[in-house]
Amino acid sequence: MNPSTKNVLLGVTGGIAAYKSADIIRRLQDQNITVRVVMTQAAEKFIGKVTLQALSGSPVFTDIFKSNERVMEHIDLARWADKILIAPASADFLAKLANGNANDLLSTLCLAANCPIYLAPAMNHVMWANSATQDNVKLLSSRDYQFLGPEKGNQACGETGKGRLMEVETLVGAFLNNFGLLKNKNIVITAGPTREAIDPVRFISNHSSGKMGYALARQAKMAGANVTLISGPVNIEQPKGVITIHVESAEQMFSAVKQQLNDTHIFIGAAAVADYRPENIANNKIKKSDSAIKINMQKNPDILANVASDPNIFCVGFAAETENLVDNAKSKLNNKSLDMIIGNQVGKDDEGNYQGFHSDRNKLIVITENSQNELAENDKNHLSKELIQLIAEAYTKNNG
Repeated sequence: MNPSTKNVLLGVTGGIAAYKSADIIRRLQDQNITVRVVMTQAAEKFIGKVTLQALSGSPVFTDIFKSNERVMEHIDLARWADKILIAPASADFLAKLANGNANDLLSTLCLAANCPIYLAPAMNHVMWANSATQDNVKLLSSRDYQFLGPEKGNQACGETGKGRLMEVETLVGAFLNNFGLLKNKNIVITAGPTREAIDPVRFISNHSSGKMGYALARQAKMAGANVTLISGPVNIEQPKGVITIHVESAEQMFSAVKQQLNDTHIFIGAAAVADYRPENIANNKIKKSDSAIKINMQKNPDILANVASDPNIFCVGFAAETENLVDNAKSKLNNKSLDMIIGNQVGKDDEGNYQGFHSDRNKLIVITENSQNELAENDKNHLSKELIQLIAEAYTKNNG
């Protein structure tokens, strides 16, 4: 397959909005995207299979056993697709995915897919607001399914409320955001804190939550990259389709990074790696006494500087600073010979809350040798999407 080819599998479920799938196919094809269609039996009650077959230029798949007489069709389709879009996604189909049911071709291939899956719900507004539906949405979101809509407006039933399929132009635009920007690029991302043992019970660490690194891993995957995430101790669900390696200490993280650098195109060091570790780790728990104790510290390996020494890797670092953010970030950019540095303010604000760490929101400054961009405060998922776009653009510029 041509590396620049973009393949979208469009899933169509039952609902009056199914007729809009024809327009979705056309708009995707206008972007030189190859589209294949899978329909549920309920969808066939609302729009003809022949219509979507004529528009897509490919056979439309409906049955897990009869499609092209291949029993393993769901595996083939799941591996073929770069992204999956279910539009419209009915309440019944959301419930099916949330419960892991696989009793038709579309639900089965969704469970078999490693690529990003987008859901565009369309249903009566009361059905959308129902607590069962909302519970399913929350569960699916936690599993990295991406939701597009629904919107509020007039519905086919004559009522008004939130449940309409997104306007097709808006839907396709959101679905294609960053699509293929990093297709087939190998990216290694570090995330979270490290823990440096003092004895079998205690350790030295920091306030990093890992949220930004994990968000970047998800967005890089959605942009088409092959992503390896090397994570310190965090309490975050592993991103779908991302190879995740769990480590504890800075030395373990450094070892894992070195093992993953072959054929790496981009490295993003989002982890808050401890600069120092105890020189000696006690074999047994250190007992409390009335006197103070002294712990001699030694430097940890500089992961960023080591990676940046390879001219074939586009190296992105983070600068978490409590003061002089821009100056300190620029100094780190130059001292470590990085291609890009992302700065954010950390520490406690005037109300005693930690900035940057733990929060789901942040604001960033992105600096390269020749540019400086400020990203306004937003949630980390949104910021990571902007960052991946900036990283992809800078990488492409550096590599012609």
